Amino acid sequence: MNNFLKALPLLFLLVAINTSAQTKIIDSETKYPVSYATISFGDGQGVFADDDGLFIFTKKLYKDVDSLFISSLGYKDLALATANLPKTIEMKVDVNRLDEVIVTAKIDRKFKKETIKPYLDDDYYKCWLPTIESEIAVFFPNGNDKLKKITSVLFPFALESKDWKKRKRANADKRKFSTLFKVKFYKNDNGLPGDVMTYTNIVFRATEDDGDEFELDVTKHDLFIPEDGFFVSLQVLGYTDQNGKLLPNKKYKEIKGKVGMVKIPTNFRPLLPFTNEINAHNTYIKRVFINGNNWVQFKKGNGIESSLLKTNLNNYGVGINFNEYKDE
Repeated sequence: MNNFLKALPLLFLLVAINTSAQTKIIDSETKYPVSYATISFGDGQGVFADDDGLFIFTKKLYKDVDSLFISSLGYKDLALATANLPKTIEMKVDVNRLDEVIVTAKIDRKFKKETIKPYLDDDYYKCWLPTIESEIAVFFPNGNDKLKKITSVLFPFALESKDWKKRKRANADKRKFSTLFKVKFYKNDNGLPGDVMTYTNIVFRATEDDGDEFELDVTKHDLFIPEDGFFVSLQVLGYTDQNGKLLPNKKYKEIKGKVGMVKIPTNFRPLLPFTNEINAHNTYIKRVFINGNNWVQFKKGNGIESSLLKTNLNNYGVGINFNEYKDE
């Protein structure tokens, strides 16, 4: 008991430091939190706000950062100096980016349920290691001119066994994780992800209990496949607590090198299995914390350093379910 009482002042101090370092992002009109905003530091670094719009930034944690670049779906981008950073940051809605209001009657036509299956694999050596600095997008062409509504997305995951020697056993215990992901849908802009198809924040939490395939239901978002196809992207936000609350995640590890300290992005579970069974190059990546960075096709010759490309593992094999409506 005495030791516990002695530790109380230190505990209160740590709580006070965390509380004082928190900054909140809100909507300038409604004063509601701007959930899961992206806070970029430049040079491939950054953090995400949680569902309450909160993030932690201190000069002690990020000594060499003098500017923040903040972005969120449906809001104007914002640049701020870190000196005298306010406790509350207000973002203005970008009226030019708001969802189009489309008034349609309820679709009563008959439809056929269609599935593009995901590509599953539990080989650790065939997997992309997710980092918070990267976003992965997968292209889906539109096969015909029929009306199609996306009902769910099927994300393949590779789980890691606790015991490496038992990794090939189906009943092997898996390493635990609780990871929050953000999902976006993009229109096709001349072969690259373009404007988003919805400004609604779509997030989900995955754990080892979900197995090697996570099905995300998107029926309520009324996502209809455009004539020239679309992209769906996946971005890891970080680990969460048992209630799904985003934790302050360390975005990189510092390793001492010949020219000083080198920052290596932290990898998060689950792993993303890549495949060589898709003939086209449908996967694209970008580093989200570099301001203005462009999408790059995941393909040899595009300046991407990845062991996956050396073995022709070119695609993250995401699947989808959709309704294909019959002609009137």
